[in-house]
Amino acid sequence: MSNPFEDESASYCVLVNAELQYSLWPDFAEVPAGWTVVLPSTTRQNCLDYVNEHWVDMRPKSLVDAMSQTG
Repeated sequence: MSNPFEDESASYCVLVNAELQYSLWPDFAEVPAGWTVVLPSTTRQNCLDYVNEHWVDMRPKSLVDAMSQTG
């Protein structure tokens, strides 16, 4: 069985959670609780491009917020 996250020919969407972390998600799979679709079904490459463009700070939102309060 192949990994559904590595299938170049499959459709994916991009999810984001409350910590502003992103995930590629197979189109056929149910979106997990706590995640929201920010890019609907498209190619894997389009999803990767979207994530690379939008997820520029890898720190979780809670860490960014904590650091801004202390500094």
